[in-house]
Amino acid sequence: MIGKRKLLPSLVKSLIMDPKSPEFILDPPLHSLGFVFEELSATRVSGRLTVTDKCCQPFKVLHGGVSALIAEGVASVGAGIASGYKRVAGIHLSIHHLRPAALGDSVFAESFPVSAGKNIQVWEVRLWKTKKTENKKLVSTSRVTLFCGVPIPDHVKDAPDQVKKIVSKL
Repeated sequence: MIGKRKLLPSLVKSLIMDPKSPEFILDPPLHSLGFVFEELSATRVSGRLTVTDKCCQPFKVLHGGVSALIAEGVASVGAGIASGYKRVAGIHLSIHHLRPAALGDSVFAESFPVSAGKNIQVWEVRLWKTKKTENKKLVSTSRVTLFCGVPIPDHVKDAPDQVKKIVSKL
């Protein structure tokens, strides 16, 4: 494991507001929803999101597209680390929505590689809803297939170094 952190409510709030936070640099769309990474390594990526109005459908449950965004985001970060900080691109996403997570629920995401080849990786992603009064319950399960080694444009050549710094600190 490269890093793991415990999050206090004040830390979560400061990370959500900080454009220099790991979440903002690693995945701005996840950051905008309040997702916070807890663990980053080549064999596991995890994090949390509190279900807010910002990520709900009209019936006040987690939007399935947000579940898919989380799955692709955490799998991409893990595949990037596992590939030696190469640029990766999702080429297939399959997701099964099993039960809703309601407004106010905490959602825990965990991902791990199923296959980590040189050019193609497949990651499993599970989203769990958690409450203090109950055990975690599976919300969705996903498989994300990623292509590794996409060329890096000149204007973001420093991106792999930024990711390495974040991973080494987390």
